[in-house]
Amino acid sequence: MRLRATASDLINLSLLVLALGGASSVAYRIVGFLGVGVLGLIIGLIALTVEMERGGPVGHSQASGLYAQHMAAVERMSPAERAARHAEIESAALPLRVAKVLSAGLIVVGFGLFFVYDLGV
Repeated sequence: MRLRATASDLINLSLLVLALGGASSVAYRIVGFLGVGVLGLIIGLIALTVEMERGGPVGHSQASGLYAQHMAAVERMSPAERAARHAEIESAALPLRVAKVLSAGLIVVGFGLFFVYDLGV
C-alpha cells in the first residue's frame, strides 16, 4: 500500500479539513456537541463502507449473483486492466485513512464534550 502525498493531494486534504471544520461548526450551532459526534459517525461509516467495497461489491445475501458476476468480469480482464484497477484501489488509500482519522477525532471530541459539558458527567 502506497501512502505518498503529492502537492495536489495536500491542497485537496487542506480543503477537506476546512470544509469539515465548517460542517462541524454548523452542526455544533444547530445541535451542539452531539451534532459534531454524529457528523463524525456519518463520515466514519461512509469511509468504512467505501473501504470494504474496494475489492468488489459487498451486499445482501440475496444479491450473491452480483458478486459472482463481478468475479467473472475480473477474471476476464487483461493484465493491463487489472493493474489499472489495482492502482485505482491503491490511490484511494490515503483519502480513506484521512477520513477515518478525522471521523475518529470528531467522534471523540463531539461525544466527549457532549458528556462533559451538556450532561455534566
